[in-house]
Parts: sequence; C-alpha cells; structure tokens
Amino acid sequence: MATKKSELSKDKIVSMYMDYVLEHNEKPKSVFKFSKINNITEKEFYGFFGTIESIEKEIFNMFYEKTIALLHKDKDYETYDMRSKILSFNFTFFELLTANRSYVLLTLKESGNQLKNLMQLSHLRTSYLEFVSNTITEDIKTKQEKLQNIQEKAIQESFWFQLLLTMKFWMDDSSPALEKTDIYIEKSINTAFELMNVAPLDSLIDFGKFLFKEKIYSK
Repeated sequence: MATKKSELSKDKIVSMYMDYVLEHNEKPKSVFKFSKINNITEKEFYGFFGTIESIEKEIFNMFYEKTIALLHKDKDYETYDMRSKILSFNFTFFELLTANRSYVLLTLKESGNQLKNLMQLSHLRTSYLEFVSNTITEDIKTKQEKLQNIQEKAIQESFWFQLLLTMKFWMDDSSPALEKTDIYIEKSINTAFELMNVAPLDSLIDFGKFLFKEKIYSK
C-alpha cells in the first residue's frame, strides 16, 4: 500500500529503502526506480536525500542516534564512568543491529569490498568519534598525560577500531542469541581500558584465551 505523500519523512524513506533491499536482495539501481516503486516523485526523494548511497550512510547513523536516545532514557546514565558508558553504548548498539541483522549482513557482505563498507559507515564514524570525545573523563586524560601523552584523537580512533572489530565478530557470530558477541564486547572494552591504565596483562590474557577458544572450536 503506497504511503500518503503527507506522511513522507526521512524515516519513511529509510523504511522503504530497507524493505526494498531485503525484498530484492540488492539496493535500487537508481533514484528513479526506487521512487517509482514506492509511488513517490524523485523531487520528494531529493527533499530528504541526495543519493541512494546517502541513505545507506544515514541508516547506520540512525542506529547510532537511536542508541544514544535509548541510553539517555536511563536517568542514571550521566553518572556512569567512561568504561560503563562505552559498554552501555556497545550493548545497546548491537541489540539494534541484531534487530536489523538481515539488512546489516546483506549490505555489509554484499560486495566484500571493505572500502565500500567503510564508506557506508562514514557518518556513523563521525558520530561515534564525537561520542567517545564527549565521554573521555578528566581521570583518563590525566592518566594519558602521565604515560605517553597520548592525544585524545588516538583514544577516539582506538575505540572506533574496537567497534569495527566487534562488528566483524558480530557478523560471524552464530551462537544462540549472539551471546558470544556480548562476551566479546565486555572483554575487548575491558582490555582497552586496562591498556590505557598500563595494567593490561590479566585482561589481555583473558581476552586472548577467549579469541583462541573461538578460533579453535568454531572450525
């Protein structure tokens, strides 16, 4: 059933797009084709998005925005330390990805082109780096100054890389309820913080054992 033009919005177009991709097992070949099949005009489409590719980027950023909105529904969230905020983000973010797993797997595995995948995640990356920057506490900054005077940018990039690695693990996870991804999130983030505290041995060994077990027993 066609969506009434008066109801058209960015969210509606995103929903149309995700449905199209899942139903056709590929993204639309053109704005014209996408607009025609959804009974909207190209002008209406361009009122919200400039290209088909921009929808792809926006979808992953919308997962980020929804994650932040859900986190702030918890009145205690602002009292969390940096580690707890990063953990909460990851758990919530991957719950949203899991709720849309068919779409995410299809789009990120579509071409096997890692550069293309990173382009799809470019808006997410910008938002996530800002999130990490806003989450870095004075305590962490002080520790970094005492150690190697690591730039805030390096901390942001390290957590972005950790998020990418978690996405890769999540995509390959076949455990019930994707429970191994939850374990991966906790162990990898704990390891990241231990590294910043220069006391990494216990967490590195624990995380290493987990990864080794996954590689051995998943074959």
